[in-house]
Amino acid sequence: MEDASQPDGPTRAGFCAIIGAPNAGKSTLVNELTGSKVSIVSHKVQTTRARIRAIVMEGNAQIVLVDTPGIFTPRRALDRAMVANAWGGAGDADAVVLLVDGRPGLTPEAKEIIAHLAQTRTRPILAINKIDLMPRERLLDVAAEFNGTCPFERTFMVSALTGSGTQDLLTYLARKMPEGPWLYPADQVADVQLRFMAAEMTREVIYARLHEELPYASTVETESWEEQKNGSVKIGQVIYVQRDSQKAIVLGKGGQTIKLLGQKAREEMERQFGRKVHLFLFVKVRENWADDKERLRNMGLDV
Repeated sequence: MEDASQPDGPTRAGFCAIIGAPNAGKSTLVNELTGSKVSIVSHKVQTTRARIRAIVMEGNAQIVLVDTPGIFTPRRALDRAMVANAWGGAGDADAVVLLVDGRPGLTPEAKEIIAHLAQTRTRPILAINKIDLMPRERLLDVAAEFNGTCPFERTFMVSALTGSGTQDLLTYLARKMPEGPWLYPADQVADVQLRFMAAEMTREVIYARLHEELPYASTVETESWEEQKNGSVKIGQVIYVQRDSQKAIVLGKGGQTIKLLGQKAREEMERQFGRKVHLFLFVKVRENWADDKERLRNMGLDV
């Protein structure tokens, strides 16, 4: 990606929504395009809960990527808010990319998403992901299958994991952004608050370590962020669970599990923030937090 700190000529700026089923690779694609880890990446589906914006500079264009929650059938208030945010991101964007896992082809789930996209004012762009895991002769068949259901503006073959094809997609998106002043300073990688990013890093560690025992029963909030005189930062976070039995899982015998979680999360924060981090984790039980509308609003979700 090019350095756009000194633009020469007219600038462009706009929003691009990335829509797709859970685990299509949306967060991985956002991270690949920005070159920075701004969105939680997990082998678990439905891990992106808020509409996370990341900024990509490409030539004179500034592309604000909207990484939406995966589209799925909502059940709880949390689920409904996530899906509403996904479609809201598509409706407000200058460009919409439908990212699909090419391996299973045109699934009923993909057909449903395409039907919803047909109701938006923006003609979608198709990005077939995970081509590194597909036989080459299968790619054209999958592309034809999808394009037979919707008049996509363009089709791209990409691997968000390896980066293959992503530069072509980025170059195309840059040309689609409307002319106008940049929306953010060129060196601002993302407008996600540092507190939110820190909470996402801890939540990712929890999923990685406790995904069997604690599938979707936890959330993390950064309650305090204190800048220290020596350049380090003191962070206090609360891990919310729904039952006492889940609290015991997070704590572990003699507090060993939460100690390990804190160590891994702190190491990731220090790597991402480039500074010393003092992390303090606490666990609290809050029943039905996933249906608490005020808490969902605090997470950045529209309810």
